[in-house]
Amino acid sequence: MDYQLIEYLTECLTPRRKALFEKVLEQRTRYLTVVLEDIFQPQNASAVLRSVDCFGLQDLHVIENRNEFTVDREVAMGASKWLTLKKFQGHENNSLDAIQHLRQQGYRIVATTPYDGDTNLEDFDLAKGKAALFFGTELTGISDVVKQEADEFLKIPMYGFTESFNISVSAAIILHYLTYKMHGDSNIDWSLTEEEKATIKLSWIKRTLKRSELLEERYNELKKEGKL
Repeated sequence: MDYQLIEYLTECLTPRRKALFEKVLEQRTRYLTVVLEDIFQPQNASAVLRSVDCFGLQDLHVIENRNEFTVDREVAMGASKWLTLKKFQGHENNSLDAIQHLRQQGYRIVATTPYDGDTNLEDFDLAKGKAALFFGTELTGISDVVKQEADEFLKIPMYGFTESFNISVSAAIILHYLTYKMHGDSNIDWSLTEEEKATIKLSWIKRTLKRSELLEERYNELKKEGKL
């Protein structure tokens, strides 16, 4: 990581933007992540994306088996600009690819369902380790592959006639509760590493500054000339 480049580009930001980046980075986490499997309604996908950013998660994983993930910009309100998006597409079983990738990253696979017998949200053991929360399609929910591979199943308690919440509502409820619980538990190491913060900050700066590539070229020239 070229920390000197980050420092150089940071000087091109306004003081307000600098302070905002630092503030948000201190609250960012990869302890929780969201996985969307075959979401086909742009409004729902975008609303989840917005919640992921608002609750401080950095990564969003998207599985495209049959449906392409598209963003409704009015609903997302620019949230995609600040998130790290990982897509799984083009293979025979993208869901299994995503599960294997996340397991390698140390995540337990948590499938969200509305069924009896699954763990209630309030009883979910957050301190047990990093969790990847899987949300399925609007019509059929998570796939059989995710059901078979899941380490745990999580549900939101409901007391009405309707079987389930809208996916974007479910994601918002779950993320609100779990991030609140996470921030209140001093035994959970949920913060980003300094290297992760630097990498994310650099990506934010590049997405914020106009012609950031020209600024980076100028930085490389100055460095080569020994002026930095």
